[in-house]
Amino acid sequence: METPARPRVSAYAIATTADQLLLTRLSDASPVFAPGLWHLPGGGIDPGEQPRQALAREVYEETGLELLDAHLVGARSYAAHRLGVHWHLVGLFYVATLAPGPLRVTEQDGSTGAVRWLPRSGLTPATLSPAARDGLALLAAPDGSAGPLAPTPDGPAARDTPTPRS
Repeated sequence: METPARPRVSAYAIATTADQLLLTRLSDASPVFAPGLWHLPGGGIDPGEQPRQALAREVYEETGLELLDAHLVGARSYAAHRLGVHWHLVGLFYVATLAPGPLRVTEQDGSTGAVRWLPRSGLTPATLSPAARDGLALLAAPDGSAGPLAPTPDGPAARDTPTPRS
């Protein structure tokens, strides 16, 4: 009997400055996406935690920076298999404004091994997690209307989910 997919809801920050994107490098402790890929700061929402609170917590743990503002721009769904677990991940994507400061990973032994501002023009799909690739697509279409997304090496194609509107 196949094990049912484990659900996970995560909040991700899309933070830019000039032509750079803030990215974290996944460590071997990454539960969903492959280690070594560049990923957006963010992660799982704890039970009872509000998405924006989770985003602020995760951004600080992974970058050492304070979240000043965040606007939801889209959501994506992923199916992945890692470390014997089948995942159904829903990612909430926020365009984020962060306080300036030195970058540092504050969480020990977590899923983040490094953090850097990287030039957007130098990023290649093969070095990015599916969520980071989708974050870049959402930057190109901030209304959440980024078109169909390509299949990823971590699983089937990401599936669009409705973007909440106020």
